[in-house]
Amino acid sequence: MAEPWSPPPSFAQLDHDRTARRGYPEAVYCAGKTSDQVRAIAAELRERADAATLFTRADPEHARAVLTELPNALHAADAGLLAWPPEPPPTSGGLVAVLAAGTSDLPVAREAELTARYLGRPCELAVDVGVAGLHRVLNRLDLLRSAHAIVVAAGMDGALASVVAGLVSAPVVAVPTSVGYGAAFGGLAPLLSMLNACAPGVAVVNIDNGYGAGHMAAQIAANR
Repeated sequence: MAEPWSPPPSFAQLDHDRTARRGYPEAVYCAGKTSDQVRAIAAELRERADAATLFTRADPEHARAVLTELPNALHAADAGLLAWPPEPPPTSGGLVAVLAAGTSDLPVAREAELTARYLGRPCELAVDVGVAGLHRVLNRLDLLRSAHAIVVAAGMDGALASVVAGLVSAPVVAVPTSVGYGAAFGGLAPLLSMLNACAPGVAVVNIDNGYGAGHMAAQIAANR
């Protein structure tokens, strides 16, 4: 028996042709949307499995709404992300390494990792490698120097991006996180540090934008 038809939502125009136009599918940013809106979008996507669609910044209510329509979707609660279809595509291109300076930066790093993975890149995640214990990142030099693009998620002073860029030949995509005490200003301090990186080859995305960082790294590594 055929699934019931769902009319397209009146509040959203999904870009179903984006994969053909850009090579990458559209993502659904859930923050600011109601659970009913997210559910209607998920229903429209139910019959479309030609490319992975990511639901980003999904809180538990958003996740329940998506899973109501797409019960088999991958739900990575630690990243606030869901993916449909649940299996990532076959990998191609170069390795994307994703670093979380501290465990508190892990949600943003996981968003970046999963984004790159669902765009078809092989990925490896390294956690708690911040500059407060420099030996921790130096212990991962083999990983860093085998990567074709590196994402660095760091809050506090954001220094890890400069350190990593000074050790490798691959481009570094720096994503400042809102982790830190008062003078970190919700991620503004690491953002400015990363923009002023003294090592060349560092590109910076917006605060907490793991999706944007993972997407950029996946595009960089696409043809390696």
